[in-house]
Amino acid sequence: MAMSDPRLQRWAEALTGYCLDVQPGEVVAILSTPLAEPLIREVYLAVLQKGAQPLVALTLPSLRQILLSEGSDEQIGWRSPVDRALARNIDKRLRISADPNPLALAQIPPAKQTQQAAPAAQPVTRQMQAPTSETYIRWCSTLWPTEGYAQLAGMSLAEFEEFVFAACFLNDPDPAARWVEVGRQQQRYIDWLADKHQVHIQGEGTDLRLEITGRTFINSDGKRNFPSGEFFTGPHETSANGTIHFHMPSARDGRIIRDVRLTFQDGLVVEATASEGQDYLLATLDIDPGARRVGEFAFGNNFGITRGISNTLYDEKIGGTIHMALGASYPETGGVNDSAIHWDFICDLRQGGEVRVDDVVFLKDGVFSAL
Repeated sequence: MAMSDPRLQRWAEALTGYCLDVQPGEVVAILSTPLAEPLIREVYLAVLQKGAQPLVALTLPSLRQILLSEGSDEQIGWRSPVDRALARNIDKRLRISADPNPLALAQIPPAKQTQQAAPAAQPVTRQMQAPTSETYIRWCSTLWPTEGYAQLAGMSLAEFEEFVFAACFLNDPDPAARWVEVGRQQQRYIDWLADKHQVHIQGEGTDLRLEITGRTFINSDGKRNFPSGEFFTGPHETSANGTIHFHMPSARDGRIIRDVRLTFQDGLVVEATASEGQDYLLATLDIDPGARRVGEFAFGNNFGITRGISNTLYDEKIGGTIHMALGASYPETGGVNDSAIHWDFICDLRQGGEVRVDDVVFLKDGVFSAL
């Protein structure tokens, strides 16, 4: 990617303006790896131009592999005081994922990987995620195209760069305006869902019911995840009953988990299988009691993302899909499930399947039809 590509400036402006609304005097943390230097430079400049203070925190992706391979249980579970200090001293946080090899941890035993998601990690995570908290820090996440992500997606790096630009509307002279329109469209769906009660998902290998009475759908319009294009809620924690088949692979902690099938009884996962990565799936489900309950249910609405790339930031937004997350709820939805994990799985309904809301067809074969 050329350092002078004008789309980099649009990207940085969207992140610091539309997404984070950076104001003079604020401290803005920029978390990434050296691979994202072109975007980091543009974001750094944009933060300065807005009269704020950029604070860059870089890490080497290989360090986590070393820790999980060589560290003791105590060392793996340790929470750095730097994380807590950072949370106390910043106003905004931008994470730019930039991993050279997303599958680098594939040979690490699942028990060691899940150990890093222990409950001790929750205070800092929650501090940065809960908008209703007095200590809330506005945040945004995006992804810098690397060779590793491109290979996982089955594309050349140049093809993947163009895929990212298109999904983020960065080919438009005013990306923020496009995201505002996405937000307006999604709000119409959310308004329709406001007084509804039950969701029924049906498709190949799927027949699942969820209760959403009194829960709030949140409009994810690119301000937190960039790109975005989804609207989500936290279903009632004991309401999930039935079975669901997640068609798209999930990449998590350096491994691919494929063909996940979950069976729920009164909100609890009672059976879980995967054609690949089942050991890791089961180990993660046992990390704490909340890991077996649904923390999020959502509709994907970004029709600029046309295919899966084994990356949740993109895959869960694909227009015409739904996704569910096991683990922690987002408090603003009304969900109260508590867990050290939040793991999204995508169910592709575009080739056959539907979602009924209070027995009205809301999504069929990947097309929204209720409005």
